Amino acid sequence: MSKRQEARPETKAQKTPEAVQAPARKPSRRWQAPWALLAAIGVLFAAALYFAVAEPPVKPSSPVAASATGAEASRGTALPAPAYVGGAACASCHAKEHEAWQGSQHDRAMAEAGEATVLGNFGGARFTHAGVTSTFFRRDGRFFVNTDGADGRLADFEVKYTFGVEPLQQYLVEFPGGRLQALGIAWDARPAQQGGQRWFHLYQERKLKPGDPLHWTGIDQVWNYQCADCHSTNLRKNYEERSNSYATRWTDINVTCEACHGPGSNHVAWARKEGGSERPDAAGKGLAVVLDERRGASWSIDARTGNAARSKPRESAREIETCARCHARRGQFTDAWHAGDRFANGYRASLIEPGLYYDDGQQRDEVFTTGSFLGSRMHAKGVTCSDCHDPHTGRLRAPGNDLCGQCHAPGRYDAAAHHHHAPGSKGAECAACHMPATTYMVVDPRRDHSFRIPRPDRTVSVGVPNACNTCHTDRKAEWAAAAVKAWFPQPKPGYQGFAEAFALAERGAPGAQRALIEVANDRESSGFVRASAIRRLTRYLSPATLPVVRSALGDADALVRVAAVGVLSGADAGLRAQLLPRLLGDPLREVRMAAARALAGEPEARLSPADRAKFANALEEYVAAERFNADRPEGRANLGNLHAAQGRTEEAMAAFRGALALDPTFEQAALNLADLYRSRGLEDEADRTLREALKRNPRSAPAHFALGLSLTRQKRAGEALRELAEAAKLAPENTRFAYVYAVALNDAGKGAQARRELEGALKRQPYDRDALLALALFERDAGNRARALNHAQRLAELEPESVEVRQLVRELGGAGR
Repeated sequence: MSKRQEARPETKAQKTPEAVQAPARKPSRRWQAPWALLAAIGVLFAAALYFAVAEPPVKPSSPVAASATGAEASRGTALPAPAYVGGAACASCHAKEHEAWQGSQHDRAMAEAGEATVLGNFGGARFTHAGVTSTFFRRDGRFFVNTDGADGRLADFEVKYTFGVEPLQQYLVEFPGGRLQALGIAWDARPAQQGGQRWFHLYQERKLKPGDPLHWTGIDQVWNYQCADCHSTNLRKNYEERSNSYATRWTDINVTCEACHGPGSNHVAWARKEGGSERPDAAGKGLAVVLDERRGASWSIDARTGNAARSKPRESAREIETCARCHARRGQFTDAWHAGDRFANGYRASLIEPGLYYDDGQQRDEVFTTGSFLGSRMHAKGVTCSDCHDPHTGRLRAPGNDLCGQCHAPGRYDAAAHHHHAPGSKGAECAACHMPATTYMVVDPRRDHSFRIPRPDRTVSVGVPNACNTCHTDRKAEWAAAAVKAWFPQPKPGYQGFAEAFALAERGAPGAQRALIEVANDRESSGFVRASAIRRLTRYLSPATLPVVRSALGDADALVRVAAVGVLSGADAGLRAQLLPRLLGDPLREVRMAAARALAGEPEARLSPADRAKFANALEEYVAAERFNADRPEGRANLGNLHAAQGRTEEAMAAFRGALALDPTFEQAALNLADLYRSRGLEDEADRTLREALKRNPRSAPAHFALGLSLTRQKRAGEALRELAEAAKLAPENTRFAYVYAVALNDAGKGAQARRELEGALKRQPYDRDALLALALFERDAGNRARALNHAQRLAELEPESVEVRQLVRELGGAGR
């Protein structure tokens, strides 16, 4: 199933449980040491084990701080709240648009299974994957699959609905509790000559068993949560937490007019001249949103550059935000949102984050298209979705290079002198070089919408992919970089100038902080990019970075404001209480909720009476958002984290237990529950909870790590070492695990082994500050002052403002400034 609604962690770099946020480092304390140090780390790390396990993938709010919808702006007298009337009500007046829409992917997004809608071979076709043979057949005019169910046994399941149409079609099966589950086996709808007309498994490299969340009967394949919102119109999830059941409803089963134009009752009343809606000031003819960004605007090609300019600036983001709801990676927190609302009143946007995007903003995971588009020059120049895409047919407005030729002079760009490939070849296609495709769901190639200049030199320098080697797979990036340089001796760096800064930040390398500040302050970059830079400043929050974060709190773009709140959420209570209350009354719900969540706990007591009232309202919105997602363990665990921050321990424990009841494999809830036990002095319960988690997943590095810390607190040093060693072995990329294991080794008198462990960690992460400091101290204590000085000087390079590090360098005989 597509990842539009995949649950993800709330804060930076916690995409997987391994990415535990480190406690604040205090070098002067670490310079003393042995066993007391490890015990202190155990306590600090227990607190850090509150994984911020947030809402599903988030879709981006536009960088344009636009405002009210066109309808709202023109509204003279308020109209009644709009209601959905169904797409059929639109067809009589809008026959041309209705005809264009029929047969489109929006039209066929979801349908009842029937002769006209099912594309797959249900004539007794058999398909085998991971040792399970599934059979697709028909009975009494209905469609069935015989496959493994939740109990692992073969059984017959009726296909009730089709989902999607091309290049693949999925099938939905009804389960108790109102659930629809998406089969992991899909139909390849491509022509046979392209490899289609076959059954295939969406997780070809996985042997999914019942109980695995990704198994077709598992929680990650529940249609009601994962993908329903974007394939039907006016979908209401209607999840009931107490019974753990759904009563999901929709106005139209597919994507019809009101999905993009908003609920149409006032427009219908206007058209029928009902209820006074015929008056001249009726808002935008009663439409919930007027998608008129292109009206009165034109594009003219400048003969000097060969590129077009818009006749007037694009002044709103209504259309982009309407499309972004379903064409971006985002998390949903209400289904009361409709087209015309601001994006951030219903959804959270995913930014350029490790694992989702490459450092230069190219798509990596299944992020859809809006995010990369928001980081493009096209977006900056005023292009909007319908400049290229017909919104009713869903097709491009012109084929191939002709589409690009609308704004880029063909004589200049659709020429061998520009693309340096044979006319008519793949390399001569604009999209092949400027919009490389990545294939998702096995057969579905999607083009990157960042419209970038190919940069094979960046493949060499920072490891991002490039379009040239997508085709020339037998050549190295150095070859491609040399070819591009020969064709274009004058460098053409392209629009995405943030790649190097993000690459430095990902490695924690020297210069990262300064580079991120430059990106965050670059007003030529979109809010999407600046917010991504600010979020990366979380690990660098200091007096040097605070001014840019403080300024971001007042940015016109909601993405930037939310990112700044996220950075400050880890600051001390006093700073949060000083800077964040003004955002409790922000016009956009996502911002209000982020501010309230960051203020929950200790900062609450410092709020003024007026701010406390705003805080209560905004926190209520946050709680409602998590309740909306209580059908996911992330939603329940987020409430547990909130309760824990507010000292409501029993409620927090109940929330974590509820998360585990939904999904026993959701180890973050088990880790947080164990830490609550620790905080109450119930170390035996913490131990038991962690061992239960390890029974479910013996290869969980975070669970081994947490158990190691628990055993440390229990003074069971030998057992603790074994668990910490296992964590470091299972997750070698996590230098925090290696660091703590090395500290434990050193405290156990195994200094040489501890130093080897840290050396290995630094080979993988050469700029890890904790590992550098520990190794410098351990080498010093072992009498290896030259080695110690080398590590201390490398640390000073990373933290030139640190008084403690300069003192250490001087102590070791180096020149401290």
